[in-house]
Amino acid sequence: MSDTVVITRPRQQAEPLARAVAALGRTPLILPLLDISPLPDETRLRAVLAHVRDYALVAFVSPNAVDAAFAHIDAWPPEVALAVVGEGSRAALARHGVDEPRYRIHAPQDASRSDSEHLLQALDTAALQGRKVLVVRGETGRELLPDALRAAGIDVETVAAYRRAVPGLTPDLAASLRTLLARPNDWIITSSEALRGLAGLVEQLDGATSVAKLQQQRLIVPHARIAETAGALGFTLVTLTGSGDERLLAALQSRA
Repeated sequence: MSDTVVITRPRQQAEPLARAVAALGRTPLILPLLDISPLPDETRLRAVLAHVRDYALVAFVSPNAVDAAFAHIDAWPPEVALAVVGEGSRAALARHGVDEPRYRIHAPQDASRSDSEHLLQALDTAALQGRKVLVVRGETGRELLPDALRAAGIDVETVAAYRRAVPGLTPDLAASLRTLLARPNDWIITSSEALRGLAGLVEQLDGATSVAKLQQQRLIVPHARIAETAGALGFTLVTLTGSGDERLLAALQSRA
């Protein structure tokens, strides 16, 4: 087994995890599979957040959504509840000074099922009927959460806070992928979109030959939905940890 651990998060979010991986005696390699960038025009985002007190609940779909929104928020009003789909977003809120018990934060009860479906189960949708809820997300994303809330009789607004895209296959990235595929490594994958992007990038190298090498890599994933995406893409060595960096690190330690 290689001691290399490939961390595929956007670079800013990958660095704290990389330090923790190094502390385990493993070698972290940051290989961002999603480029996160600000919106070209943040006028609507700023306008919506200026009236955050109008909402009974604000849901953040990712740590990127938290960080992008809080760039425009001086202090979160304690009377407005928050919701997150995973422990990464909860940790992002804490970095901005928002944590329990001062603030009400709703999240899936099962850390291994950190997704919109299980967040919905954790919400008292009946109590939110007729009230306003804001969903903060990227420019693209699943409609399941806002659609389900609307179906429950809730007044839902969505706002884009950032832009994300799979990077292009540059010569440097191609060389890095070829080197990594030459031997088995542990890959921490925290996004289904990033995993699909990785498969598309690798297919551009040598077609089916490179894809077969990728499918032999070991994936460590925090969410069941990512594990399902991995299975659909032909991966068989997949470890599902549950949400939160501590669970990802525990899975690496068990592999040591």
